[in-house]
Amino acid sequence: MDRMDDLEAFVAIVDSGNQTGAARYLGRSLQAVSRSLAALEQSVGVELVRRTTRRSQPTEAGLALYHRVKPALVEIAEAKVDAASARIEPSGLLRVSAPLAFATAFVAPAACDFMERHPQVAVELIVSDQPADLVAAGLDIAVRIRELADSSLRARHLGAVRVVVFGATPYLAAHGRPARPEDLDRHPCIVRGAGGAEETWPFVVGGRRRAVRVRGRFTVDNVASAVVAARRGLGLARAPLWQIRELVDDGILEAVLETYEAAPLPIYAVLPPSRFPAAKTRLFVDMLAAGLSRSLPTQQL
Repeated sequence: MDRMDDLEAFVAIVDSGNQTGAARYLGRSLQAVSRSLAALEQSVGVELVRRTTRRSQPTEAGLALYHRVKPALVEIAEAKVDAASARIEPSGLLRVSAPLAFATAFVAPAACDFMERHPQVAVELIVSDQPADLVAAGLDIAVRIRELADSSLRARHLGAVRVVVFGATPYLAAHGRPARPEDLDRHPCIVRGAGGAEETWPFVVGGRRRAVRVRGRFTVDNVASAVVAARRGLGLARAPLWQIRELVDDGILEAVLETYEAAPLPIYAVLPPSRFPAAKTRLFVDMLAAGLSRSLPTQQL
């Protein structure tokens, strides 16, 4: 049976791109990592990593093994941490970053509940709509609402939010409802961002993603202002459904072009690269995930 150390060394080599990086990550000697790789290759009977002077590239067989083994090793490591943390009360400072509106509605209440449950933990909530470098900023968790690029960061999926195009009911009654995304060319739109009076909104038309350019006289840098402008009848806007849910339910705003909506935006808790995240980090992510499953409004209109 393959030793766990050998499998861990193999995965670390593929992740790091060379045996030196794997040794540094695992805290082992280069000789120990090299022996583990050799033992694993002897056990399976095939070459798993092709070595050069600078790189260690997985072979086809090695890549297949990597994709099977890495998730299992992560599960085992997390199970060990779960078992150990059952007897450890979380403590210390937990630094969390999240976008402004989402932080106010969901992360701040979760932080308050977490501190009540774990009195030895202090929470610092950094609110910003600009993504931060977790390692450079010293963050334990960053909430991000978008698709993530591949990186060394770890992430846990917390849910998803619909992003809808909407307008005020009187505006739609007076100017008509757009039937297709191209109809937006005939409507003023509240534009998000800076430096111009136009932006592109994503849709799915005929099963393919399509970006539609929209224009308007009013440019804002936050959803709350866009909602105010839309309620005043200045045109159509686009925002996460949870931020306008009550206004839609009250008949003040109406969603349009639902048939052509882009896929919901995923919500992730992103963690710095670490083999063993602290108990306070994992437990807070668990609490946040549970809270979002209860408190995010239904996605259906």
